[in-house]
Amino acid sequence: MQRKYLYLNYASLLLLGILVLAGCQKKEYALPTPKTVLQNDCIKRTLGPNIVGQQIEFAYAMAILPEKGKLVSAQVEASIAGAQGTYMENKSYFTQSNGVDSGVEVGSPSVTHGPTTVVTFNGDTSAATLRYCYVIPEEARGKTVSFTFSAQSSNGETVSYKMGPYTISKMDMVRNLTVKDAGACYISIADMKVYDATAAAANAGKVDLVYLYRSIPNIAFNHALVSPAADAQYLPGITLPNGVKNSTKVEKIFNLQDYNLAQLQYGIYIDDPDFQKLDLSNAPNYAINLKAEAGAWVETGDGKYRAYIYFNSVSNSGKSAVISIKRYAL
Repeated sequence: MQRKYLYLNYASLLLLGILVLAGCQKKEYALPTPKTVLQNDCIKRTLGPNIVGQQIEFAYAMAILPEKGKLVSAQVEASIAGAQGTYMENKSYFTQSNGVDSGVEVGSPSVTHGPTTVVTFNGDTSAATLRYCYVIPEEARGKTVSFTFSAQSSNGETVSYKMGPYTISKMDMVRNLTVKDAGACYISIADMKVYDATAAAANAGKVDLVYLYRSIPNIAFNHALVSPAADAQYLPGITLPNGVKNSTKVEKIFNLQDYNLAQLQYGIYIDDPDFQKLDLSNAPNYAINLKAEAGAWVETGDGKYRAYIYFNSVSNSGKSAVISIKRYAL
């Protein structure tokens, strides 16, 4: 019986070997037969959250065999009309051997009417890849938006390609605000602005944080974001404008270089769910010793907003910093 099992095993191995060899035999290569109809394809080029005021960018490709016709027009229809600045390139892009994108004009500048953007080809073009930039409007905040790309050729063929739906973030974003100790140092999350003392007094109920810089021996204070209601020891030398008294929760954090705010090589994105799950119930109302590329999570005293404040750069000698903010309305 044992010998019979051995024969069966050897036979099985031999059969397996034959199948493997048969599967590895090289097949003769044949060029694929090109389709004779108008074709199209599309990719979304931009990454990260879709924020109002920012762009969503696509690359739309279309082609037909030259002997079958040429391209007449390309268009995009958005489910929600884009904001001013929405357009489709009238250049077809290709990548050169050195990796640089190069564009060749193939049509007239795009025309946008409501949700539809159209490029009309003005040359003998049978293949093109056009870029479409959709500027996200306020009307789309917290909603979804979809896109229908379509092309038409001279022989009467039409083709279309649907993209989406894409969720539009509820977040707001502002970048590169300069804060300066004893100057424009009062930060309003509600207004997404920085005020000096005079403007802060006029908008006292909206001032959530005070930026300051202190070099104190044996204390790592340096650049700080402090709630107006914090203990006076965290606001040394500060006389607050009348009415500025909000208590804001602040949690310092390092190594969170949000790509939208930092605008560096980092690929980390803060999105709506990050604010939704954030728990600052035990956070203090101050953050000291902040550095370039550090940041702070914030929740306003009235519970209306959460925010992430990123330090793009700091200057010890200038007692100043450049900050960028993402804000989420609760």
